[in-house]
Amino acid sequence: MLIMAGMNRPASARAQNGGKAPPSRPTLRRKAAEDKSKNAAKDAAPRLPLGEEIITRPTFRRERSALKRGVWPIAGCDEAGRGPLAGPVVAAAVILDPDNIPRGLDDSKRLTPQCRAVLYERICARAQVAVAMAPPARIDRDNILRASLWALARAVAALPEKPALVFVDGRDRIDAGCDCQAVIGGDGLVASIAAASIVAKVTRDRLMACLGAAHPGYGFERHMGYSVPEHFEALDRLGPTIHHRRSFSPVAIALGELGLGNFADADDAIADVLPL
Repeated sequence: MLIMAGMNRPASARAQNGGKAPPSRPTLRRKAAEDKSKNAAKDAAPRLPLGEEIITRPTFRRERSALKRGVWPIAGCDEAGRGPLAGPVVAAAVILDPDNIPRGLDDSKRLTPQCRAVLYERICARAQVAVAMAPPARIDRDNILRASLWALARAVAALPEKPALVFVDGRDRIDAGCDCQAVIGGDGLVASIAAASIVAKVTRDRLMACLGAAHPGYGFERHMGYSVPEHFEALDRLGPTIHHRRSFSPVAIALGELGLGNFADADDAIADVLPL
C-alpha cells in the first residue's frame, strides 16, 4: 500500500503548521544540511573590523602565466628613494627561480626592517639580482622621474641573463630592450616586483646608514634623507652636503637658490619634496 508523506500524520500536527502537512523527513534533513553548509561558509570567511580591507599579497601568477606561454626569463623591477632630499635613487631588478621562490615576499613598505633584511638575503641567494643607482647630480639634471626610469633600465641591463619580459612597478614603462609591462601597485601584486622592492629598499637604507656615518649630525641613518623635522633642522644648522638634491626646494632654500628656474615647471617644485 502506498502512503503519501504527511497524509497519515495526526490532524494536530497539521493544525500546528497552519493547516498544511508538515515537511517530510527527507526535506528536513536536506534543509539541515543546507543550513550547516551556510554556517560553515560564514565561519570560513574572513571577519574584519568595519571599514578595513583585505590586504592582498604578491603572487607569482603573472610570471607563471607568461612562463606557460614559453616566455622566460621574467624580471621584476622597482626603485626606492624618489622622495628623499638626499641620496640616490636605487633601482633593483630580480629574476626569481620559479622552483625556489622565497616565502613572505611583500611590498617592502609593509615589512619591518628585520623582515626585509631576512628576505633580502634569501632573494640574493636564490634569484638573479642587479642594482643600479641614479646619483643626486643626475636627479638634478634630468628630474626625479627620468632619473628613476634611467636607473630601472640600467638595473635590468645589468642582470646576468637578459629577460624576455619585464614587470615594472608604476605607470611608466622603461626601455628594457624587451617586452615591458607597467603594473600600478605592482610591489603588492607581482612577486618579482615585490622582491625587487625589497632589494632596492635594503640597499638604499644601508647606503644611507653609511652616509650617516660619513656626515654626522644629519641623521641619514634614521630618516634615510626624507623630509622630516630632524633633517630640516640639520639643513639649517649644517647646510647641504654633496649628497643633497639641489633641485628639491628645501635644499634650494638652504642654498639660497630657490627659484622656478631650478625646476621643469612649478608642479615639480611641489611634487619633488613629497615622499613617493
